[in-house]
Amino acid sequence: MNVLVTYDVNTETRAGRRRLRRVATTCKDFGQRVQYSVFECSVNEAQFESLRDRLLKILDENEDSLRIYRLRGSREDTVESYGIDRYVSFEDPLIL
Repeated sequence: MNVLVTYDVNTETRAGRRRLRRVATTCKDFGQRVQYSVFECSVNEAQFESLRDRLLKILDENEDSLRIYRLRGSREDTVESYGIDRYVSFEDPLIL
């Protein structure tokens, strides 16, 4: 399934800046950054549960915000992108 993860972490404190780095690192483990606080992820159900659980353990629910959108259908059918788009298809072969 394709999911869109968006977050807003309060970075006014050292702990907040640490949470921000941990949230971004966790999201990178499952997908790719498409904007500063937005990640597109292609995951199965078990990976989705792991992603959500890891993020919820990091966030401070009194200071931060997390939204996870399940995209119905393929990326091509659900996402319109304008301007700079550094998206790399999960399905394309990796060339080194």
